[in-house]
Amino acid sequence: MTILIKDIIQKLDLEAPFRLAEEWDNIGLLVGSPEQNVKSILIGLDPTTLLLNEAIAKNADTILTHHPVIFKPLSTINTSLPEGKLLQQALSHNISIIACHTNLDSAAAGVSDILAERLGIKALQPLIPAHDDDPQTGLGRIGQLETPVEPRQFLDKVMAVLELPTLQVAGPLPDKVQTVAVCGGSGSDFAAAALARDADVYITAEIKHNIARWAEENNFCIIDGTHYATEKPAVALLADKLNGICADNGWQIRIMESETENHPFHYIQQTDLRSS
Repeated sequence: MTILIKDIIQKLDLEAPFRLAEEWDNIGLLVGSPEQNVKSILIGLDPTTLLLNEAIAKNADTILTHHPVIFKPLSTINTSLPEGKLLQQALSHNISIIACHTNLDSAAAGVSDILAERLGIKALQPLIPAHDDDPQTGLGRIGQLETPVEPRQFLDKVMAVLELPTLQVAGPLPDKVQTVAVCGGSGSDFAAAALARDADVYITAEIKHNIARWAEENNFCIIDGTHYATEKPAVALLADKLNGICADNGWQIRIMESETENHPFHYIQQTDLRSS
C-alpha cells in the first residue's frame, strides 16, 4: 500500500484539526510535496539541523515537529545560514517537514492534556475554551489531583516529570495543592484565567516579569517549567497518534521519536564556575 504525505495530513487533521490553529500560526506541510511517498517519520519538538541530520541518518523521508520550520515569511533563503541550510538539505534529501503547532495545543487530547496526565491531574477541562463544537478543545487545561498534596511533594513531582533539576516559582506556595492549571509552552498570558478558575498553582513556561510580579501581588503560585520541558511530551503524543493511525488503516510506516533532541538550556552552578 502506497501512503502519501497528503494521506498523513488528512489523518492529522482529524487528530488535531487545523481549524483550531491560531491565525498567526503556520502549520501543515511546510516543506515537500503532498504526493511524496511516506515510509518512515521522525518526530521532534523543534525543526533543527540536528533533527534533520538524525532523519538523514535514520533514512526518514518525513519529519513531524510541533514547532514550524517556517514561522514568519521568508524574504531570502541564504544557504550559508543554518535556517537556509536546513531547507536546502531537506529538499535535496527529499525529506518533507510537517508541523502540528497550535492546532495540537488546542486539540482534545493535545499538548496540555499529556502534560497534565503525567502530573496526575484528572477531570481535565480547557483553561481557555476554543470557539468550537467540541467542549474539550482550547488552550491549557485545568483539573484536580486525586488528593491534596504538600507543595514540596508536588514540586518534586513536577521536576521529575519535566526532568528538570530546578524550577522558577513566582508567588507564594499554597498550603496544599489539588486544583492545578497547566499550559504547555508559552502561557504567561493565561495566568489570570488560572487564578479566576481557583487553581492552586499554574504550570507553564516563559513567565513574563510583570506576570511574576502580578503573581506575588495576588498571592498566586506560578511555576515556570520551561518551554522545552512542558512541550516535550508532545513528541510521544504525536508518536502515539501516528501509531494509532497506522494500526487503524493497516499502514506499514516506521514511526520514530528523536533520540538526539535535548533541552536548549543547561544549568551552571556557582561551584561549576569555581572549578572551571
